[in-house]
Amino acid sequence: MTIGPTWRVLGALIGGLLVGALSAGAPWSEPAVQIASTVGGLWLDALKMTVIPLIVALLVTGIVGGSDAAREGGVAGRSLLWFVVILTGSAVFGAVVMPLLLAAFPLPQAAGEALRAGLAGVDPKAAAAAVPGLADFVRSIVPANVVKAAADGSILQIVVFTALFAFAIARLDEAKRRPLAAFFDALTEAMLVVIGWVLWLAPAGVLALAFVVGVGAGGAAFGAVLHYIVLISSLGLAILLAAYVVAVLIVRWPLGRFARAMIAPQAVGISTQSSLASLPAMLAAARELGVPDKAADVTLPLAVALFRATGPAMNMGVAIYVAHWLGIALGPLALAAGVAVAATTTFGTVSLPGQLSFVTSIAPIALAMGVPIEPLAILIAVETIPDLFRTVGNVTMDVAVAGAVGLRREREKID
Repeated sequence: MTIGPTWRVLGALIGGLLVGALSAGAPWSEPAVQIASTVGGLWLDALKMTVIPLIVALLVTGIVGGSDAAREGGVAGRSLLWFVVILTGSAVFGAVVMPLLLAAFPLPQAAGEALRAGLAGVDPKAAAAAVPGLADFVRSIVPANVVKAAADGSILQIVVFTALFAFAIARLDEAKRRPLAAFFDALTEAMLVVIGWVLWLAPAGVLALAFVVGVGAGGAAFGAVLHYIVLISSLGLAILLAAYVVAVLIVRWPLGRFARAMIAPQAVGISTQSSLASLPAMLAAARELGVPDKAADVTLPLAVALFRATGPAMNMGVAIYVAHWLGIALGPLALAAGVAVAATTTFGTVSLPGQLSFVTSIAPIALAMGVPIEPLAILIAVETIPDLFRTVGNVTMDVAVAGAVGLRREREKID
């Protein structure tokens, strides 16, 4: 039986950590670490080079596409309003809850120190990153030179400029707007092809990086990874439960009826890890629940294209967890910057399995908060498990929002 790329990457992570832990102290470990650092660094740089072009393309297509949808009618406008509110709430939830989880269930001190030593081997600067102060944060919001901002990796500046640029495109007449929108849509597709090529090499890159971490951290790395999986997955579970709250309290569906209708879409989501592939099952579930066709046929395709309810919370959680690993204290300004970027860049994120968009979704948030992104190249190997919670949470919230948009509107007309 052929082992899929996901399991090859996970196997590379486990193998690299194990071999690295067993090699610690061996006379040949130092030259092996140098070679592995070079190989892993090249792969990591290949991932990082896709971040800024993809951010720009996704933001433009998401904002322009959302503006076009809003022009088409009231259902689309109400759907977008729900999306914005939930995405913002999701980002705030992640920023508030993940620090509380880390305080309640902290990573053991010895494991944290060992892992920091290992991660410093991946990038010597990683354990000493600094969060910008108040003056730097305020000055970083508006770019004086957007080309320099891109070269310096100033994500918050790039997001601000791109958002303004996208809103400007949305104000153009259709003859000028559509070619620009098509260009950025094509750019998104092209960058996804490049990311696919880079991820094809993921087993080699993850093996090399995990070996370096294993040499520095020893067996403590395994416990840290498990701790990470449980805490990040719990954020996705919370958003999933919030979807049931929306369905029961706002849409006023009976809990059992909604839960039964969601079995098929959730099953497809688990098996494919893609809300896009779950769209037919979501449409069937919405009709079974009595959502008007007009609302379901507009809201659910829009949700698949623009809406990832779990994304801001879980992406914020990952960035905060990495900061915790590295011993970086995140103040209110850093968290505020992360929330702004998480809520904005998630709008329009591609609906594909999490490994494909893991680094490019979380790197902007981490960079805006002053958190190094090098550990993300290792965490991508265990994204399969949290991604199950991402997909199921997204699919469930999509249908709940479709009900809120359609059925609540119908009741308001009756009242």
